[in-house]
Amino acid sequence: MHKAIVVPQPGGPEILRYEEVALPQPGPRQILVKVAAAGVNFIDTYQRGGVYPMSYPFIPGSEAAGTVVSAGVDSGFREGDRVATAEGGGAYAQYMLMDADTALPVPPGIRDDTAAALLLQGFTAHYLCSSTFPARAGQTALVHAGAGGVGLLLIQLLKARGVTVIATVSTEEKEVLARGAGADHVLRYAGFPDQVRALTDGTGVDVVYDGVGAATFDGSLASLRTRGMMVLFGGASGQVPPFDIQRLNAAGSLFLTRPTVAHYLLTPEERQWRARELFDAVLAGKLEVRIGQSYPLAEASRAHADLEGRRTTGKVLLVP
Repeated sequence: MHKAIVVPQPGGPEILRYEEVALPQPGPRQILVKVAAAGVNFIDTYQRGGVYPMSYPFIPGSEAAGTVVSAGVDSGFREGDRVATAEGGGAYAQYMLMDADTALPVPPGIRDDTAAALLLQGFTAHYLCSSTFPARAGQTALVHAGAGGVGLLLIQLLKARGVTVIATVSTEEKEVLARGAGADHVLRYAGFPDQVRALTDGTGVDVVYDGVGAATFDGSLASLRTRGMMVLFGGASGQVPPFDIQRLNAAGSLFLTRPTVAHYLLTPEERQWRARELFDAVLAGKLEVRIGQSYPLAEASRAHADLEGRRTTGKVLLVP
């Protein structure tokens, strides 16, 4: 037996239960990992709340790092190996199973908590600026939630590409963090479309990376230049309701996409490429991974409440 967080049915943060569950055993091409830290992500709250259909009860969490304690046949890993994943299941636990195909070796020099904090949001930031909208020098991007886990990484990756970055945040503390990551301009949410227009001489930005959702969606569209792209990759403030697609036409032949990380990790080669670039950037001191808050595993409810209440910055971790 081991301790884990269980979601018995859809609901708010208060429904998360800390209880004993059976210890899983690895099958072929699986590994059993002692979890050093698990990442807390908005997708976990969507699954807990019923936005994404799930089979209940379940143990949440897709992202973790730790040490292999048992390896199944043909896994390619051995006891004692340090590994991480952003594509697992049941990470809110003392032990979890990882599929060997989606487990990544953690390089020497990368701490377990850094590895747990990097992969999912790092993969997201990487695909957003390198694949969904391949940003290049001379372009201007608007990044919402610039002090969040994805936001801080995305700003750094965009600046490395020579992009001018406008970020939005909700507090002075978060403004300091966004500027520290390299943002050229940092705005509050109130009236941001007009401010974006003023900063771009009335043109608008080339791309908006929006993980906030309902609260910023209309303003994001209004911030785009003609033929600009709206990349809606999350809904921290709620899901965007259906809208008239003709709005894209009227606003300047805009593009709109709703990507998800799984579609940008389709092959082992793609997964390894993104992980290699992220780990190399950290080791070279070119990418800072900010762990804003760490909670004991038993306090997962508080972690979810703080994340949804936008009281966190950087990465949120659970530590068994």
